[in-house]
Amino acid sequence: MESSQRGHSRGASEVENSVDALVSIRNVTRDTQVANHVEVAGSNVKRSKGLLGRKGLDPGEGMWIIPCEAIHTFFMQFPIDLIYLDREHRVKKTRSAVPAWRLSACLSAHSVLELPAGTVQKSRTERGDFLEIMRP
Repeated sequence: MESSQRGHSRGASEVENSVDALVSIRNVTRDTQVANHVEVAGSNVKRSKGLLGRKGLDPGEGMWIIPCEAIHTFFMQFPIDLIYLDREHRVKKTRSAVPAWRLSACLSAHSVLELPAGTVQKSRTERGDFLEIMRP
């Protein structure tokens, strides 16, 4: 299974380099859907803005910030779940229902998923899980 997982990670590199791509994310380890409508924030402008200015995220939505090892929720209007990933899309760290005015970091991460609060629990995502990232 390990070799096929590495193949999925390498295949996602073209998506990582797409500035305005939408992706779907599945937890291969748990066989659960994490999100099906995730914006890729790969440009400096999109990474800087993130989710600021939004009123919330619908179930299945999110933002994948690449590269990123730390985020803040200053001025956010709703709590979010965070999933930090390494370059192979293995989960390094999760945080649930992070409220406004917080900082969160994982210095060994390559990217972070910002998702609606409750997504980590619903998808049963844990440290060490492998996530498959693909175009919907």
